[in-house]
Amino acid sequence: MSVNRSVKFIRSGSKNHSPKVGIILGSGLGSFSDGVENARTFSYNDLPGFPQVSVAGHAGQLILGNVIETEVAVLQGRAHYYEHGQADVMKIPVQTLVELGCETLVLTNAAGSLVEDATPGSIMLLKDHINFTGVSPLFGESENSRFVDMVNAYDPSLRQKIRSIADEKNINLHEGVYIWFCGPSFETPAEIQAAKSLGADAVGMSTVPEVILARFFGLKVVALSIITNMAAGMSYLALSHEQTMENADHAAKDLELLLTEFLGTYLH
Repeated sequence: MSVNRSVKFIRSGSKNHSPKVGIILGSGLGSFSDGVENARTFSYNDLPGFPQVSVAGHAGQLILGNVIETEVAVLQGRAHYYEHGQADVMKIPVQTLVELGCETLVLTNAAGSLVEDATPGSIMLLKDHINFTGVSPLFGESENSRFVDMVNAYDPSLRQKIRSIADEKNINLHEGVYIWFCGPSFETPAEIQAAKSLGADAVGMSTVPEVILARFFGLKVVALSIITNMAAGMSYLALSHEQTMENADHAAKDLELLLTEFLGTYLH
């Protein structure tokens, strides 16, 4: 089984790391991994069952180490549904985190804002999501465990920790609902109007399948979006991945501070 082989390979070269927190870094957010101490890096290419990543800003590496006192497993980049046509493309990486010992999954992404005051360069803490794609990473699962309860999928106690850190560090933190579109084309203005009517505050092409997988495997979840653009029809600027990467840099320091402080208090 690919998961078992990946875990065996990682453990053979990881100096007895036992991570408690898994982190998936989104577009342009890979620099957080520079702060991981005692790091041991594994290319996805060397891990059986791990996907190939083809999007700029996603390095395709798993990094084991620690941030302050907390041992972590960082997935530096993700594969998307639109790259492979599989909603469960991140199943083996998420399951590998579980088998390595992770109890919590922290997800980050770059997203478009549907809220006027959540401008590019700001951060949004996710409190819920809308799956607008019609697909699930649990398609094909046969056990009753596939019927996952998604109430409080974004753990309330972890969200409160993030809010408290943001208040303490004077980081402007929005909170809202994320809607998943499959991509890779950006949304139309009409689709954004529909998303607004459904109650969405941010839009993107990832994260939701990983949240579903994490809850399926019993992980607690907290998720943060860096707002990189106003959604289609809300700005005169044309949407592009280059814009996403540039604006992700603007909020990266605040996000890194939030994550570092969160991990520093995780064991307390």
